[in-house]
Amino acid sequence: MLYYLFDYFNQLDIPGAGMFQYISFRAGIAFVLALFIAIFYGKKIIQYLQLKQVGEIIRDLGLEGQMSKKGTPTMGGVIIILAILIPVLLLCKLDNVYIILMIVTTVWLGIIGFIDDYIKVFKKNKEGMPGRAKIIGQIGLGLIVGLTLYLSPDAVMRENVSISQKNIQQTEIVEEVIVYTPQNIKSTQTTIPFLKNNNLDYADAFDFLGEHKQTAGWILFVLVTIFIVTAVSNGANLTDGLDGLATGTSAIQVVALGILAYLSGSIHYAGYLNIMYLPGAGELVIFAAAFIGATIGFLWYNSYPAQVFMGDTGSLTIGGIIAVFAIAIHKELLIPILCGIFLVENLSVMMQVSYFKYTKKKNGEGSRLFKMSPLHHHFQKPGDGSIKSEFQKPFQAIPESKIVIRFWIIGLILAVLTIITLKMR
Repeated sequence: MLYYLFDYFNQLDIPGAGMFQYISFRAGIAFVLALFIAIFYGKKIIQYLQLKQVGEIIRDLGLEGQMSKKGTPTMGGVIIILAILIPVLLLCKLDNVYIILMIVTTVWLGIIGFIDDYIKVFKKNKEGMPGRAKIIGQIGLGLIVGLTLYLSPDAVMRENVSISQKNIQQTEIVEEVIVYTPQNIKSTQTTIPFLKNNNLDYADAFDFLGEHKQTAGWILFVLVTIFIVTAVSNGANLTDGLDGLATGTSAIQVVALGILAYLSGSIHYAGYLNIMYLPGAGELVIFAAAFIGATIGFLWYNSYPAQVFMGDTGSLTIGGIIAVFAIAIHKELLIPILCGIFLVENLSVMMQVSYFKYTKKKNGEGSRLFKMSPLHHHFQKPGDGSIKSEFQKPFQAIPESKIVIRFWIIGLILAVLTIITLKMR
């Protein structure tokens, strides 16, 4: 909203109004405003949650310091959502298709997470929203995102093409020049890491369909979108088990995505790095800045020992935001690297359940790979010698704050690796 106001002031030649034309300026304000909202108004929300006795229900799982969390206010994801949406609505171009998708994602998954938390806290139902209903909601969002990117005339790209220039004698390549298609096009291309020509077109898998291959490529893209939105939002939900773990990890991931969005949205930087140019994607930098400010502000209260938990209201939302953000800038195939923490947390649960079922069917008594899943609880739980597995170590419990910091460090390494994959090919 403020963007349009200052754009009008700029047309009137009011000094300073032109600053709002710069993405970097608006991103800086979005970060500070989101941080301010999360810290100062977050405190009031926490006090309100305490007044309403919106406390976390804790089951005794034998984890160090676990029972001290009982009664800590939950549903704090509302703080993150408000701290994101207010700066975005004030500072972004609201007719930008990517910003519209991010707002829809934030509200959509925020509502699903809120309903889940409401059932747990107020209805005293530990299971919360039925898993099937939650999955349907995530699939619905994935369908909206995929179809919007397919149908919207504003969700376009310019393909990067590398042209080798030879010397006068045409015997030796002296340099490679990056050029772009002269017009914006609709495409199912995405970025794939570690390959020299790092553009992968989903439609190429359907060459046998001839003129229908592009349609089939879009169908595959929509299915991939649904899968990624569901997987990443659930991964963030599983990671939210220790104070500050999901909050800090997601902030690091969005810093990397914000950098990628800025590079992809600038034809100069995109040309230098030989990546596809996405007109309008630079506006996502402002959303990323608001997200980072909101999560860091929330971390003020969510760091160990936490004064508030985000609950599913926050964890489902931040996971969905990361997924849709990556899809919007055609970097969804980098998610296994960038969101490696979420991926491992997901896999640890799947491995634990599968191995238990397998051993129970084979021996009549189920065994476990890890002391506990998701993986962060494996390090938090002291060993008792009852788990016959190579994954039993460490036998002693690691302090919660140390686990969180180590996961952040790993997340930071993965974020850096994600960015440098643009040149590692």
